Amino acid sequence: MTAEYRIAEDRLGGEPTLVVSAPDGSARAVLALRGATLLSWQVGLAELTDGYRDEKELLAQDGVRAGLLAPFPNRIADGHYTWDGQDHDLLPDRHTDRLIYHGFARQAPFELADATTAADSARLLLRSTNIRPGRYPGYPFTVDLEVEYTVSDRELRIEIRATNVGDTTAPYAAGWHPYFTLSRPIDDLTLHVPAHTLISTDASLIPLRGKDARLPLDRCPSLDFRSPRQLGDTVIDACYTDLTPGTDGRTETVLSDPATGSELRVWQYGGYMHVFTGDTLARDRRASIALEPVEATTDAFNRPEHAAALSLEPGRQRRFRFGVRYSSPGI
Repeated sequence: MTAEYRIAEDRLGGEPTLVVSAPDGSARAVLALRGATLLSWQVGLAELTDGYRDEKELLAQDGVRAGLLAPFPNRIADGHYTWDGQDHDLLPDRHTDRLIYHGFARQAPFELADATTAADSARLLLRSTNIRPGRYPGYPFTVDLEVEYTVSDRELRIEIRATNVGDTTAPYAAGWHPYFTLSRPIDDLTLHVPAHTLISTDASLIPLRGKDARLPLDRCPSLDFRSPRQLGDTVIDACYTDLTPGTDGRTETVLSDPATGSELRVWQYGGYMHVFTGDTLARDRRASIALEPVEATTDAFNRPEHAAALSLEPGRQRRFRFGVRYSSPGI
């Protein structure tokens, strides 16, 4: 009988986790049920993500390491937005430091709803019914979330599905906030982002409006990675837009190590790519790089031009697919 992938229950301190491993030990992934958060992904002996290392980090959410971003990615200006003519305050009891970012799903409880294993992969379906009116101030909508992880020998595939089970149209967008490493300082690595423009932002990283909202990369050469080049000391916390997909409709952002030939291809169907070089992290600054597939830009809830894309009508479901593939000589 052919051996199959294994799924085992474990814990990170007091937090329940799931450990997925290949039958020959060539691949391993660890997921926390809190936020359906990827804690670790290994291929062979290589750890490819820089996730939360212990329960304290997971609970603190500093850096949003591999956080699933829903019902909004990135920031909402001053914690306020208007939807369908109604004003909403996501931080009603806070009068200063009104920064809110990356939604609620990253801290929500998930449960394992289904799992299948085969000789070449494992699939896990995680589900949360935590987003309900009254649960999160300023978001009076009813949304069920499903996150499907598929783990194979060199690839992670992820699909986030959101279903509006309420009776009013909800604003909704998703994303993922992983940090990747190739076991070298990111300054030594090469980055390729197949984008043509950037979202221009103010000092608070809130997008500008009007004709200055998008910046052609021709006018910003320091952040132009349309041709692969070394990161060096470039500081990035920016959303890349007008992505160029391949013939299959999939866009790939590539992080590679010219010294070893190893590379990570972060792929997505639709959306934007937000890149963050980790310069403000509380620990291990610039030790890894966040390559974040997102469905919407920062502050999209406050941008009328995004309303149609954000609208999740009652009874409807939306899917966002993305993942990452690793390759290295000799593997």
